[in-house]
Amino acid sequence: MPQHRIHNFNAGPAALPLPVLEEIQASFLNFNQSGMSITEVSHRSKWFDDVINDAVARTKRLLKLDDRYHVLFLQGGASLQFAMIPMNLLKDGESADYVNTGTWATKAIDEARILGKQHRVAASSKDKDFSYIPKNIAFDPKAVYVHITSNNTIKGTQWAAYPETGGVPLVADMSSDFLSRPFDASKFGLIYAGAQKNIGPAGVCLVIIREDMLQKTPDNLPTMLKYTTHASKNSMYNTPPCFGVYTIQLVLKWLEETIGGLDKMAAINQQKASLLYRTIDASQFYRGTAQADSRSLMNVTFRLPSEDLEKKFIEEATKNDFGGLKGHRSVGGCRASIYNATGLKSVEALVDFMKAFEQKNG
Repeated sequence: MPQHRIHNFNAGPAALPLPVLEEIQASFLNFNQSGMSITEVSHRSKWFDDVINDAVARTKRLLKLDDRYHVLFLQGGASLQFAMIPMNLLKDGESADYVNTGTWATKAIDEARILGKQHRVAASSKDKDFSYIPKNIAFDPKAVYVHITSNNTIKGTQWAAYPETGGVPLVADMSSDFLSRPFDASKFGLIYAGAQKNIGPAGVCLVIIREDMLQKTPDNLPTMLKYTTHASKNSMYNTPPCFGVYTIQLVLKWLEETIGGLDKMAAINQQKASLLYRTIDASQFYRGTAQADSRSLMNVTFRLPSEDLEKKFIEEATKNDFGGLKGHRSVGGCRASIYNATGLKSVEALVDFMKAFEQKNG
């Protein structure tokens, strides 16, 4: 009997591809004829070796990464990376530039400050409530790195094109749009992404670090906080989050073999976002919150004429199998997170619901 499935617009933990969930379900009690679940096999076994090595290889193929890049699977989420990055990359007397585009960028800046690491906020969109992505930024050519948040889940903004830094390596929190579109990875010294938004379940953070950045790791850090520790042990210095890595491997396989790569995924994501934004723009009832040239393809944020109507909208949506449409608690309003695994049919159904709700309540 088919399981009941809703239209999942959660911001994270978020939707996973149904074929991935079905493969997990089918093999959960007997993974790869091991007689064990993936949650039971040793991380030192050939079974898990094959999983993690395939996940690394697929990540490199999807992003066209050369041999300078290491792919790591770490714990502590993107939030731990806020601290690990300045700890590993900034020596005394060195500085980094940060671009502040919202809550998560602010948290990354705060960690550099707490650690006493020299840093500069090169640009910020705080002046307009983080409703846009700054342009024409003058970066410090002596900065060790430029830190950006590629997509801002709460405010619904996204870098349409990554900034020109004059050769300074980019470091990016890509938690909420990782593998949603192709990009030139050669500009990046480090990329990190909490898995639970676009590539897997909560509990694992994927980190891509280039060799020249890896070599900056100082010796006097705690072992678990050094990138070199994890790179030298293929992310298995200690027991990794095996189930999370396995799920990511299956999502990467789905992206490569079912979707057909990042160009195809990007076209689908553009189609979904365009449909939602056209609906909002054509309405006198719904109002988008991000400036048009900074709109996210992953998190569509919008308001209704009143908070009472927003509450009614979310309640009725939930009754009609549309989940996760409540805006972040810090800003209110509504938000549809349309990550890779949320299909076009779900977006089309949401648009129909939005139009019907407006007719009844507008």
